[in-house]
Amino acid sequence: MKMSTNSLKKNHRLKYKAIREKVLPKVEELILNQVTKKLQNLLIHGELNGYLGLYWPLKGEVDLLKLKSKLKTPIALPASQKDRTLSYHPWKQSPLKKDFCGIPAPLDEPILMPKEISLLLVPALAVDLYGQRLGYGGGFYDRLRKDPIWRTVKALIVLPQECVAIEPLPHEDWDVPFDGWISEKGAFNPCY
Repeated sequence: MKMSTNSLKKNHRLKYKAIREKVLPKVEELILNQVTKKLQNLLIHGELNGYLGLYWPLKGEVDLLKLKSKLKTPIALPASQKDRTLSYHPWKQSPLKKDFCGIPAPLDEPILMPKEISLLLVPALAVDLYGQRLGYGGGFYDRLRKDPIWRTVKALIVLPQECVAIEPLPHEDWDVPFDGWISEKGAFNPCY
């Protein structure tokens, strides 16, 4: 009997969560260095002239929050809503509040439009060579990136190299491939 996509995703989530938890402490600083290198390159070439969309790290995710003080580019954080959508807000001086999922977000700041954001950096449990992301199953980033306007915003996954799957990850028709990923080995583009 063939497993459903949901069952396959569940199995892969367990596998890659364990891998990520094991290897991330050893490579997190190297990943942060590669992310910084990529962002500095984008700044030099004028490709990072709007907000940089980060994420508030959950346990086991690469912590990119140090970038706020390292870079001279405005930072945005996502906020989840009850309808399982995401919005991005400037991360300024206002206090962070818990969004629908209980993650700190600058909810008192205005919602940014896609044209105001140059790049999204997104966490993942895994990504395959085709840019298919394996997240936690909430579909927040899928809903965001399904919108053709948000699809124009370059989005890169940030994760350890051991979480890059050589074989294609299970995905649904609505899953939108990402524009690449950054690991401790550098920045990579998918094999479209």
